[in-house]
Amino acid sequence: MPELPEVETVRRGLEPTMTGAKILCVEQRRTDLRFPFPPDFVSRLEGRKIVAMGRRAKYLLTDLDSGDVLIMHLGMSGSFRIEAEAVSQTPGAFHHARSKNAAHDHVVFHLSNKKMIIYNDPRRFGFMDIVPRSELAEHPLFRHVGIEPLGNELNGNFLAQKFAGKKTPLKAALLDQSLIAGLGNIYVCEALNRARLSPKRSAGTLAKKGGAATERAQLLAGVIRNVLGEAITAGGSSLRDHRQADGTLGYFQHSFRAYDREGKPCRNEGCGGIIGRIVQSGRSTFYCATCQR
Repeated sequence: MPELPEVETVRRGLEPTMTGAKILCVEQRRTDLRFPFPPDFVSRLEGRKIVAMGRRAKYLLTDLDSGDVLIMHLGMSGSFRIEAEAVSQTPGAFHHARSKNAAHDHVVFHLSNKKMIIYNDPRRFGFMDIVPRSELAEHPLFRHVGIEPLGNELNGNFLAQKFAGKKTPLKAALLDQSLIAGLGNIYVCEALNRARLSPKRSAGTLAKKGGAATERAQLLAGVIRNVLGEAITAGGSSLRDHRQADGTLGYFQHSFRAYDREGKPCRNEGCGGIIGRIVQSGRSTFYCATCQR
């Protein structure tokens, strides 16, 4: 499942083409993806101007001049590509062939700037919905979503306050979307390795008695922001089916220190340990038992 950096990469790829353009026509080629499309999906989009492209957690948000917001989720294999009308191309070099099967092009947005935004999803785990902007915060998808990890709210004091007294493993606590939005398995593994914190330690150990933040908490908050920022700059991790909007792949996976590196040397300076793999809550956790304590 694409994580925050992948979704932010797609947002940045789509924004220059979509923002300011009018949606002239929408081709909805199915009645559903993971969930059914709203019955008035096409009529609420056609003729509307796109005023902004945003992101909340792992969701793309397209603000329209009608006051509605188009919510889009990539699912497991969803991707967007940008094409000029009557000219089909996928610019950029990439490592793995992307889906070009028109049978998987489920939604096509025809824009006033003579561009098409095409949503392709072989597995159909993605979805789209439309809600009024005034109701977005209370929508079931967002009502209980936590803070954005790239914002100033994420700091050691926040982690200490939320984790105080918790015996939950630290990795599981970081994956709790009601606390921090958009963090996923890949980048939590990476952040914990860089901060030299064990994914198995109790989350409550990041707080001192009385709830003050430990130095570990302050360090981890900064590392999370840095790891996500580096991944966004590099274009997302591009694992499996993820693609940037122009068809290219991101390259952050070449910088992974822990994720998917089982049996390889830990890259932390002066460590000398080996990356191992355990399973936590049904997910693979990659970490170094030598330096992550």
